Amino acid sequence: MSAERALPQPFPAAEMQEKNVVVGGVPVSTLSLDALITKMVREAPLRRMQQETPLLVFDCNGQGLSMNAIDPQFRADLAQADLIHADGQIIVKASRWFSKTPIADRSSTTDMFIDSLPRAAAQDVRYYLLGGEEKVNAECARRVTEQTPGLKLAGRRNGFWKAEDEDALIEEINAAAPDVLWVGTGKPREQAFCVRNRDRIKAGWIVTCGGLFNYVTGDYPRAPMWMQNAGLEWLHRMATRPRQLAWRYITTNPHALWLIWKHRHG
Repeated sequence: MSAERALPQPFPAAEMQEKNVVVGGVPVSTLSLDALITKMVREAPLRRMQQETPLLVFDCNGQGLSMNAIDPQFRADLAQADLIHADGQIIVKASRWFSKTPIADRSSTTDMFIDSLPRAAAQDVRYYLLGGEEKVNAECARRVTEQTPGLKLAGRRNGFWKAEDEDALIEEINAAAPDVLWVGTGKPREQAFCVRNRDRIKAGWIVTCGGLFNYVTGDYPRAPMWMQNAGLEWLHRMATRPRQLAWRYITTNPHALWLIWKHRHG
């Protein structure tokens, strides 16, 4: 892919305008996926070079809505986010059902990461991949650098460390000086890590990403596009990983729908 094609395209002011809509009790950004990526590749290097506090970018899906309602610590951490994007299709649909300011489209973390790679390569935006098992993290790093000419990773590390190792981990990240730190250790651990270390991490953006690295490597299969568009990716995930995800979706999905209805008027 040529650098010209990879450069972010200009967006109308209205599309780039940052607004939030409350879905299920959580304020979610209405930015489109493309606008979100454009904002990231433009802002993250500037924030890092100017030594500003990193922008915290968290995701929102049905599980997040449910956890926000029942887990006080997760709710407190989520409230620290500078931007919460619509990782789940149900969040987008709910904004269209009950709001006059609907979310433009779904911005799944996997799409946000993969679609941003050519732009990051073209503009020398450096990523650090934190999370997942060592073999998954290493394979993800190998694939994205191999498949995206010019992409430079600042560094990577698996998602397993002890509390006493966290200071050394922060030093390692800071030495790498990433523009964007992707943190994939799963809810609620990744949000807690980001909030706890925000003032110590030297990066432009810090983005939580759950099982992103496993999706890039293919260890977690993605749902067909028609299921993603219909808001049924959760069903595909539950069918392909029942032991890990069945109970989660059985318990959180009905709760999330109730919360969406409960907070339908903001």
